[in-house]
Amino acid sequence: MMQRLTMNWMASAALALLVIAGTTAWILLPGGNRADPTNVAQVALGKAVYSENCALCHGTNLEGQPDWRERKSDGRMPAPPHNTMGHTWHHPDEVLFGITKQGIAAFAPPGYESDMPAFGGVLTDEEIWAVLAYLKSSWPPEIQVRQSALEQQAK
Repeated sequence: MMQRLTMNWMASAALALLVIAGTTAWILLPGGNRADPTNVAQVALGKAVYSENCALCHGTNLEGQPDWRERKSDGRMPAPPHNTMGHTWHHPDEVLFGITKQGIAAFAPPGYESDMPAFGGVLTDEEIWAVLAYLKSSWPPEIQVRQSALEQQAK
């Protein structure tokens, strides 16, 4: 009887470890949906990171800066909105992740100037994915579906 309980406990522990490892790999390794708008913990982390690092330029309510489609007097583009009024959802997650981590220069056309810094030295990959999950969680289902289709095309 004791041996059976020990075996059941060990099997349960091994299964739990596999689930944790699989979930971690799914979130962190290439190929998985690492910005999951249905993951409550990830979205909560993303909201906190966004509030601290992104809201100053992109707006507390994801609204972006005024006249975000027109160059400012210094020639730079204002911060765009991340809600449905902007173009964030027009890009696959990998591009959004890259822009956030590496800065816009690697992804924008030549001559595009922006105040968007690279956050690779400030935020962890997990925090960047969490911010993206938070942004996606604010979009209505039809926009999430359209952005997800772009994600599938990019693979």
